[in-house]
Amino acid sequence: MKKIFEELAYDVSKRTTVKYSTSFSLGILALKPSIHKGIYAIYGYVRLADEIVDSFAGYDQEKLLKRFQMETEIALSERISLNPILQSFQEIVYKYSIDTTLIHQFLYSMSMDLQKIDYNSDLYNQYIFGSAEVVGLMCLQVFTEGNKEQYELLKPYAMTLGSAFQKINFLRDIKEDYQILGRTYFPNINMISFDNDTKYQIEKEIEHEFKEALIGIKNLPHTSRFGVYLAYSYYNILFAKIKKKSSKEILSKRIRIPNAEKLYIACKSYIRYKAAFL
Repeated sequence: MKKIFEELAYDVSKRTTVKYSTSFSLGILALKPSIHKGIYAIYGYVRLADEIVDSFAGYDQEKLLKRFQMETEIALSERISLNPILQSFQEIVYKYSIDTTLIHQFLYSMSMDLQKIDYNSDLYNQYIFGSAEVVGLMCLQVFTEGNKEQYELLKPYAMTLGSAFQKINFLRDIKEDYQILGRTYFPNINMISFDNDTKYQIEKEIEHEFKEALIGIKNLPHTSRFGVYLAYSYYNILFAKIKKKSSKEILSKRIRIPNAEKLYIACKSYIRYKAAFL
């Protein structure tokens, strides 16, 4: 029965999320159960694309990404795929009428990771838009469940939150991106002379975006508000840890939040959420 395959596809997307991200997994659990499948499917899809460009060194990554793009188009056209990740993703795209332009923009940003790019401000913003902001918009279409007016109202906040998350990821992963993958995303920055002043300027951008994004979180539907606030809280704690480190420290060691601390953050965030949001 096709239903069994659909359930399997969903389970694979869910398992992918749990395997790769404890933070997002806990955040998803805080969402309304009926929208879990949608967010698992989106995360599984973007995670698979990200793995192609980040983790498959030694293989023809450009060829693999082009194949993934082609298989995405086929899945969306035929509304079925033998790839469980693509199968669950295409179901969600149609269920929530996700704009396929967002998917194309995401895949284009992934292709940028396979090029040696000297990022200026325009390319930097273009990459962040495609790699993070559009993912926030895909999730927002699930959160708003077809309410177009609410989607348009919250759209700029979802983009801002996605941008803030991505910039924190850049700081967290700066050692691996620069030393292993040979990437430098921040525009007009020479990593050899990356210093505390440069790091501080990036942090001020993130602080501003976090402040703006919180306005949008407060206006999300109740079905998704706490889950997004929890993800926001995780990243806020991670950001606080990064701010305490010097530029040399983040270039030498990836900053993490232990799983035990994530559970503590979840409990503390719920108390704050109840006090401030309800």
